[in-house]
Amino acid sequence: MGWTKLSLPIITAIVFTFLAFIFLLYTERITTISRFKLNCPKRISADDDRALESDSIDNPVDDILDFDPDECSVNHGKWMFNSSIKPLYTDRTCPYIDKQYSCIKNGRNDSYYLHWEWKPDDCMLPRFDPAVALRKLQGKRLMFVGDSLQRNQWISFICLVDSVIPKDKKSMKRGRVHSVFKAKEYDATIEFYWAPFLVESNTDIPIKSDPKQRIIKVDSISQRAKNWLGADILVFNTYVWWMSGLKTKALWGEFENGEEGYEELETAVSYRVALRTWANWIDSTIDPSKTKVFFTTMSPSHQKNKEWGNINGIRCFNETRPVTKKGHWGNGSNKEMMNVVASVMRRMKVPVTVLNVTQLSEYRIDAHTSIYGELQGKLLTDEQRADPLHFADCIHWCLPGVPDTWNQLLFAYL
Repeated sequence: MGWTKLSLPIITAIVFTFLAFIFLLYTERITTISRFKLNCPKRISADDDRALESDSIDNPVDDILDFDPDECSVNHGKWMFNSSIKPLYTDRTCPYIDKQYSCIKNGRNDSYYLHWEWKPDDCMLPRFDPAVALRKLQGKRLMFVGDSLQRNQWISFICLVDSVIPKDKKSMKRGRVHSVFKAKEYDATIEFYWAPFLVESNTDIPIKSDPKQRIIKVDSISQRAKNWLGADILVFNTYVWWMSGLKTKALWGEFENGEEGYEELETAVSYRVALRTWANWIDSTIDPSKTKVFFTTMSPSHQKNKEWGNINGIRCFNETRPVTKKGHWGNGSNKEMMNVVASVMRRMKVPVTVLNVTQLSEYRIDAHTSIYGELQGKLLTDEQRADPLHFADCIHWCLPGVPDTWNQLLFAYL
């Protein structure tokens, strides 16, 4: 039938039906987009910052829904001072903090460093919710593997959740190599395994304080890695022990055959070989449907005060505020080593989520333990504290402190 033979009412009905159909398609498209919008990060304007801050306190789950790790670059942002922030714990309320990290208890008088929060440029970072974190860990093993900075992060995580666990529903078993905190009513463990190089070495236990005596078995990991099996979430790190300033002594084969025959390699070369050994173990052993794997990037040290413009300062001693210069990067973070990590990760079969804590930590010259920590298991003497040039610890972090933000990232990815 030709269009010319149709009556006006019929033509009108056809046109109306067509327009209605288009409207329904458009409406459905908008509805579909709105369903996925919760997973996209929100941009935050300065005017909205206070309102968002208040809302996230009242609705802690909302900002988790707003966080999309694929679209949010957490390493681009700034530290915002917020005097209303109260840490979830102190070094007096959490009994698990080593003396090495207990800055306030050890005599630090200022508390400004406790009131800074990391604000990514293009999204909201969800606040750490202890109850939600424990529910995510229900029936699971979370294991941190690495050096003393990884222990810094492990203790931080325990303290963040500790307050919501009844005293008779938790336990801690410490070992020289493997330590386990258990939240009994959640059937969950938060563990730490001491492995400063990840691969095996002659300096794990006992520790050889002289870097010249350390030999790293760059091709061997199985003896220690067998203890990581069965964990549901693995969080690795290795960096600071590599940065002695010397070439590393790398050994292939068994220590039982003696420590002779090592080769002296440039640090980045031996680091790459060791990380490949670790990556091969992950790819050949880990089932990604059962175990999530994370890698925490290098934690910066702040040894040279001239790098942030404090010509009259002494390393990180007496610093009370973060660096404000955008993109500040000091010699304590080696970009060549970071590129090695990125290169090895790209070639892995098992997905590894990188917790990029380096840039946000670079700004925090104010949050190290400085003269309020330990040296070889003992608190600094008054004479040592009076000599920060030689005794200030500008590597490790006070707790509460910066590692809480690292765990805030981990919580967001979980």
